[in-house]
Amino acid sequence: MNPHLRIARPTDRLDEIAAMYREGLGLEDLGGFEGHDGFDGAMVGSPGGSWHLEFTHHRGRAVTPSPTEEDLLVFYIPDEGEWTAACRQMVAAGFEKVTAYNPYWDQHGQTFQDPDGYRVVLAKRAWN
Repeated sequence: MNPHLRIARPTDRLDEIAAMYREGLGLEDLGGFEGHDGFDGAMVGSPGGSWHLEFTHHRGRAVTPSPTEEDLLVFYIPDEGEWTAACRQMVAAGFEKVTAYNPYWDQHGQTFQDPDGYRVVLAKRAWN
């Protein structure tokens, strides 16, 4: 079994958040929808990949983001030059550098936070 993984979350900043993740992580627009039973959505990822991110907005309803400091998306980038460039790209896209709640991530990478408070770690190591 090799299922496709969709990681979905709501936001009141649909266009802004989708653009940040595209620009910050070098992802592509995989599609989206408008007015689907009152929901709009944007999907970003790598074409042909086994996962993607989906951001949704329910029209007429405000979202109260509820991430914790340990709600993380972790991307492993073992090449130091690529990792450094990726960290710069995250800041340029509007992510804020933050101190990790778990010190492991500060020792092995950099943590970034989007305007909704969700965190992304760029780990400077290979996934084993």
